[in-house]
Amino acid sequence: MSKKRLLMLFGLVMALLLVVTACSGGDEQATTDPDGETEEPTGEGDGEATGEPQQGGSIVMGTPGEPVTFNELYYQDSASHDVIQMLHVSLMQTDENLEIQPYAAVDHPEVSEDGLEWTYTIHEGMTFHDGEPVTAEDVAFTYNILIDPDYTGPRAGDFETLESVEVIDEHTVLFTLNEVDASFEARHSYNILPQHILGDIPVADLEEYREYNLDAPIGAGPFKFVEYVDGQYLTVEAFDDFFLGRPNLDSITFRYAADQNAVLLLFETGEIDHMVLPATEYATAETYDHGRISSELELRYDYIGWNNDRPLFQDPRVRQALTMAIDRQLIVDEIMGGRAEVAHTPASPLSWAYTDEVTKFDYDPAAAQELLMEAGWEPGSDGILEKDGERFSFELLSNDGNVIRRDIGVIVQQMLGEIGIEVEPRQMEWGAYLDRVNTPNKDFDATIAAWGLATDPDPSALWHSRESEAGLNNITYANDEVDELAELNKTILDRDERAEVIGNVYKILADEQPYTFLFYPEQHILLSNKLQGFTHHPRLNVYRPFEWYVNE
Repeated sequence: MSKKRLLMLFGLVMALLLVVTACSGGDEQATTDPDGETEEPTGEGDGEATGEPQQGGSIVMGTPGEPVTFNELYYQDSASHDVIQMLHVSLMQTDENLEIQPYAAVDHPEVSEDGLEWTYTIHEGMTFHDGEPVTAEDVAFTYNILIDPDYTGPRAGDFETLESVEVIDEHTVLFTLNEVDASFEARHSYNILPQHILGDIPVADLEEYREYNLDAPIGAGPFKFVEYVDGQYLTVEAFDDFFLGRPNLDSITFRYAADQNAVLLLFETGEIDHMVLPATEYATAETYDHGRISSELELRYDYIGWNNDRPLFQDPRVRQALTMAIDRQLIVDEIMGGRAEVAHTPASPLSWAYTDEVTKFDYDPAAAQELLMEAGWEPGSDGILEKDGERFSFELLSNDGNVIRRDIGVIVQQMLGEIGIEVEPRQMEWGAYLDRVNTPNKDFDATIAAWGLATDPDPSALWHSRESEAGLNNITYANDEVDELAELNKTILDRDERAEVIGNVYKILADEQPYTFLFYPEQHILLSNKLQGFTHHPRLNVYRPFEWYVNE
């Protein structure tokens, strides 16, 4: 299909989708990390504060994604994490420049000469929202969950080198490793849980312990949980005894809407003050006199994940062909409004380990067809490719409410259809979507999604084969050399040498295309003019909310 004809088809599909959305009253369900758009910083609307911070007042944040849990040890979505950032504190925190800084810890850790002992001291006088003190016992309790054999969350792989956690005194805790781990300091951004509330709950039951995880979370963060009404809103209020000082705002409310278009309408009518803006609506938002846009390159990439456990996607030649049949530059130009960059590796250009010296599979549908024929796929009587009696037909999942992913599904259906592949795009309610695509279920063919990346580029969590049972490797990717390199990278303390090893992982992944890496997006935050004190973080929607204030 020519690009001109494809653009015409895309325009017709978009027009139809607009009619359907209007007729449906915008009653679509929620989304994932509810949004996804980013590229290079524009410097527009940087959100810097004007004047002195004012005490009091409230703001409303709009989002199509609803939280799944308020316990960070188990979350896998940004809708949950946005609330978690309000409620909890961690030992360390990554700042807006992606540098690791102390948070609940007084300073950076003291590390032994052999790199195996890490000692943290936490601030004195910190309390949880119920008035109980935060101590080293709570820190040890939290991290011992992560190394407990009964832990059911997705992050056990991050702590395979952690041998023990020992309380030295009320405010000092010692982490002992069984081998050097270059990524270990970045692991201390997990939030501190209250032992006095959760200590008697078996670790095997913690993930499903709704009484704490959803109904009544208690943390030591700047805001306290007030109320969550499913499908409508969630409210937090200022914690007067927050150890860094009472937040400027009295309260923050998350307002949940059907999709990103509905959220934008709430902003347009002045009902919300903060939202992640889809690139498709950037031009519209620029016209609002009561708002401003903050744009930054996000520590993230968007992708289509091919379930390597499904026979359709087990041959690397097939996955390479799928990538070559998808015009990613067209997606960037037409869906992202040019505010993104085509991706070729599972790393952000913001990362110190990023490299673009990898195999690139540019748009070439003719070459894609040749690869598919080489892999044994031939056109059937209806034009759909077949092999050994099986049609090349699959379902492409994404989450409701995310218009970017909806549009990508439509255009990918058209592009792959041109080379004889039948695609059924489908969007699902966020919770149901997560249940299907995450481990251990992994009940999907392919999915449009995104990864908000950790500041440490260790590839183990996503790409090591051991993470396919209960971790984040939900496409069941397995490569022995990747496993070996992933394990090796954590033992190398020299950053340049480590970057070379990680770069070799990226080269293998770029060759084998377990994902079609779509783009590195620019994130746009739409802010009301009254909301001040906002700092745009490359990987967090909510960063230092205790500094936010209203200027009315």
